[in-house]
Amino acid sequence: MCPARAPLPPAPLPSVLRISVGLHAAAAVATLAAPAIWPWALGGIAANHAVLGLAGLLPRARLLGPNLRRLQGGRPEVALTFDDGPDPEVTPRVLDLLDRHGARASFFCIGAAARRWPALTREIVARGHIVENHTDSHPPHFAAMSIGAMRRELDAAQATLTELAGAPPRFFRAPMGLRSPLLQPLLAARGLTLVSWTRRALDGVDGNPRAVEARLRDRLRGGDVLLLHDGRAARTPDGAAVALAVLPGLLAELDARGLRAVSLGA
Repeated sequence: MCPARAPLPPAPLPSVLRISVGLHAAAAVATLAAPAIWPWALGGIAANHAVLGLAGLLPRARLLGPNLRRLQGGRPEVALTFDDGPDPEVTPRVLDLLDRHGARASFFCIGAAARRWPALTREIVARGHIVENHTDSHPPHFAAMSIGAMRRELDAAQATLTELAGAPPRFFRAPMGLRSPLLQPLLAARGLTLVSWTRRALDGVDGNPRAVEARLRDRLRGGDVLLLHDGRAARTPDGAAVALAVLPGLLAELDARGLRAVSLGA
């Protein structure tokens, strides 16, 4: 049983949310002072909400707070990241492929899947990789959830993954990359950094290995963050997870280009 956690300190709002709060207050004051301008005030608030909503639909946007999209430092390295695992069929084979090339990766695990396959979650860490937070149940409507519901998703996954991995996750990736404008304060309070990607394989929906590999290899360069799936992966025509069909060629390409595959924060 996990020990009770101390209350988490409040985290500051991103500047865009502070501006939004100020805009709402200004609109309310202006409408009270001059009721006839209420359509303009309402229009300004609607435009503000539209901007915030659009930012949440753009996984690589930084308007809502820090968002790790590339590795820093200019080294000949790329970050391999895998989402939605662990999966008892796919994850062990991914680990074997990574071992053959001396590659390291970050696995954004779903808390519920980690609890179902605890030994596999521990094996990821034992073989030199890191386990990160991808919510507890991967709700497709995560970006539209209440603050309380988002908090529960984060904390349940964080507790599970900390126990199994032996260290708390430091990075978070939202389901499908979509997020609420209110997510960043929750991440900051937990010491989590939002991560998106430079290159997205779309191997969770596309069963064509050639198309998936082309997305990853086109203009590939140091600093890229690559997103694949070891869980909930699309399948090739012969039934294999796309990541397993693509990974051997991708790892060979990295070797040929002198690029080292690393985990985030390495």
